[in-house]
Amino acid sequence: MYQSEDQWQQVDAYMAEKLIAEDPVMDAVLQRNADAELPNHDVAANQGKLLNLFAQMCGARHVLEIGTLGGYSTIWLARALPEGGKVVTLEYSAKHAEIAQQNIDAAGVAEKIEILIGAAAETLPQLQDRAPFDLIFIDADKPNNPVYLEWALKLSRKGTVIIGDNVVRNGAVTDPQSEDANVIGVRRFFDMMAAEPRLEATALQTVGSKGWDGFTLAIVK
Repeated sequence: MYQSEDQWQQVDAYMAEKLIAEDPVMDAVLQRNADAELPNHDVAANQGKLLNLFAQMCGARHVLEIGTLGGYSTIWLARALPEGGKVVTLEYSAKHAEIAQQNIDAAGVAEKIEILIGAAAETLPQLQDRAPFDLIFIDADKPNNPVYLEWALKLSRKGTVIIGDNVVRNGAVTDPQSEDANVIGVRRFFDMMAAEPRLEATALQTVGSKGWDGFTLAIVK
């Protein structure tokens, strides 16, 4: 039976209340993002905690994030890292990066995060001497997802975890006739993963406070 988005949000709120401690710092991050009129594209709290757990599960020390926005997911990832760990996060917009840096400073994790400003297709090649990364989170403009996956593979090692966000597009991902550049980029992303012998991958749909979407999860063999 179809359930409403209100119910999805209620379930997200219930799970967060039960399993995620109250966090005034992260609440302030979201408020600062809203006040700065950043796009409302931050992951939900339970999704942020999921990223945090993935980083802990794979023992990540060096993390690459493609798409910073206001730094919400960046902070979740940084909190999972041990002393000396680092998140390198790539952000196209100087305004977004400025807000993200304010959030990162306020969260007390500045020593664990470095923001590189510019088009990721241009900044990714600069990271070759800093590879490999243990976990790579792709959450930027979807038309360039294939480019980001190519670089993720170049910057990875055996065992690197690669996560791609927002891959369901309210179900539009199944439409081969779509003219939406975001859908086209995600479909190419799936095709590349399916054809790539170095990757073992799956994908999950999600519903909740962020609507109907999903993510891919892959490991480099």
